Amino acid sequence: MPKFFGREPAVILAFVAALVKLGAAFGLNLSADQQAGVNAVAAAAVGVGVAYIVHDGLSAAVLGFLQAAVALAVGFGLHWSADQQAVVMTVAAALVAMWTRAQVTAPVPAAPAPVRAAADVSGV
Repeated sequence: MPKFFGREPAVILAFVAALVKLGAAFGLNLSADQQAGVNAVAAAAVGVGVAYIVHDGLSAAVLGFLQAAVALAVGFGLHWSADQQAVVMTVAAALVAMWTRAQVTAPVPAAPAPVRAAADVSGV
């Protein structure tokens, strides 16, 4: 892992949460729900970073980050219906699946095609 993350991604999340609270204390007008949303997006972003670094579960992390970002946007006033949110997440899932398909190699080779018996041409 890079030195930035070290062994403690939770420290980064605690720092972001502290910054949000500091901002709220000094005039950043955020509701409790909006603060929670900012912290959720930060958690999702750290999750994506860790998944990328350790090469484990990147697709799930990306979709989780997008879901958190949409929730945050709605919390800050984006007027999307549940149907619109679902369509965005569906398209995102399809894009991630297409990207994953291009990146993944099967651990075993494909089975050989069955060999057909030659046709009897003797006329008997």
